[in-house]
Amino acid sequence: MSARSSAEVGMTVVHRRYVPYSHAHYAGNLVDGAYSLGLFGDIATEMCIRTDGDEGLFASYSDVQFRAPVRAGDVLEISCELVRVGTRSRVMEFVVRVVARGAATEESPGAAAVLAEPIVATTATGTVVVPG
Repeated sequence: MSARSSAEVGMTVVHRRYVPYSHAHYAGNLVDGAYSLGLFGDIATEMCIRTDGDEGLFASYSDVQFRAPVRAGDVLEISCELVRVGTRSRVMEFVVRVVARGAATEESPGAAAVLAEPIVATTATGTVVVPG
């Protein structure tokens, strides 16, 4: 870990991820909500590495909202913004947006389309702690 943190409010990290069909958990190729939470853990880890030179540990969520479904075949954009910096704590806001969605049919089983407007699927606020 560096002697001094570079954590600054407003810093952001963005990931993109394709959701494979092997992750479909429910009818209609729906993916469970825990999938988004796992993505939030991944992006929080990168944020902590960038700001503190350590992976950090997720301590809690103060809010999680499942706003729209995530489906197998989706392309997701996951964003994380650092909103508060404490001595060892980092409060982050997370968003999962669907930016492309599968549009498979029997005639075109691999069809998909980029969405004109991303769909906000999941939002959360979480706290991560880093070594002091």
